[in-house]
Formats: sequence, structure tokens, C-alpha cells
Amino acid sequence: MSGTSFRFGAEHSYPLTHAGPDPRLTESLVNSVATLLVRYGYLRLATVDDWAALESALAAFLYNPKEQ
Repeated sequence: MSGTSFRFGAEHSYPLTHAGPDPRLTESLVNSVATLLVRYGYLRLATVDDWAALESALAAFLYNPKEQ
């Protein structure tokens, strides 16, 4: 899938093509997103499972192909 394609008449840039581990998807990135969510009124991540779920959600948004 290309980095930019049309879906429902609008361009999008995600998901990214994924050829292996991405050094940008770090604990620091997950922590920054978690901090931002708290600023918007969401609950703090309380357990290791919460952190893993957020990291998985970010990876899914960034890299998983959209349904066809």
C-alpha cells in the first residue's frame, strides 16, 4: 500500500508501510501519548497491561493495513 492513497475521496497517510522494527516507536513515545491523554481528561495508565494496550493501539494505527 502506498503512503498516500484515496479512501472515501480523501487522502490519508496512514497506515505506514512496515518493513520491520521501527526505532521511533519507543517507550518515550508511548509515555508522551499517555501524558497527552491524561491532559485531555483520560485516566492515567495504571498497569503494565495498560501500557501494552496503548503501545499495541499505536502500532495498529501506524502500521496495520486498513480493511478493504
